Amino acid sequence: MKLSPYFLALLCPIILLSSCKKDSNEVTADAKSTFSIEFENQVNGSPLVLNTTTYQNAKGEDFKINVFKYYVSNIKLSKADGTTYLIPESYFLIDASKAESTNITLKDVPVGDYTKIEYTIGVDYARNFAGAQTGALDPINGMFWTWNSGYIFVKLEGTSPQSPATGNTLTFHIGGVTDPNNTIKTFATEINAANPLRVRTDGKPNMHFIVNAAALFTGKTDISFSTLYFTMGGANSVIVANNYANGLFRLDHIHN
Repeated sequence: MKLSPYFLALLCPIILLSSCKKDSNEVTADAKSTFSIEFENQVNGSPLVLNTTTYQNAKGEDFKINVFKYYVSNIKLSKADGTTYLIPESYFLIDASKAESTNITLKDVPVGDYTKIEYTIGVDYARNFAGAQTGALDPINGMFWTWNSGYIFVKLEGTSPQSPATGNTLTFHIGGVTDPNNTIKTFATEINAANPLRVRTDGKPNMHFIVNAAALFTGKTDISFSTLYFTMGGANSVIVANNYANGLFRLDHIHN
């Protein structure tokens, strides 16, 4: 069948456009892109409001939170086939008093579908003894013990009528990397295979985590502020870290 020149002139651009159009789900080898993580700080399902809002622990004791900071580091992503990618130099300090810190951006991540994420709650052993550092690990952030040569992994300060400390203060500075007082914890969660983290060159997905500050006080051990209201490392910090290891973070949803 002979095609008219006019028909061919119309058909060729359509073919070219179709061949150039890319599937939004297409994954190109060696391509990299960006995604973000949002940490929404709460206390047992209620928004965390510093200084003014009163909450209750598992013992029914009232408390307020004035300071809430924590490190998230060594973020690792896994695919369904078992391959993993450890994001280099992924150290982030989340500070409830600084809204911009609760949204972090991960750059140069290989494109693909990721079905698991894990990260350290705190700072790994090596970086605790690496000397003067910058960025999130800069001692100026108030998360480094100069007297103890190590980082505070989670810091919560506040008040409770049950605390016998001067001013009814609560001081929970959780850190320590050597046994028997090692408080380094790893959080890991599977991602729904029906909606994995889809890292693509033409999109910037967002992961949304709920962070429950009250997890410090319940879990393996329900804490009463009448007896545990101050810790800066040591055995009591291990008690708190064992509590929040499984209850501090929860993956809420993903926007791909």
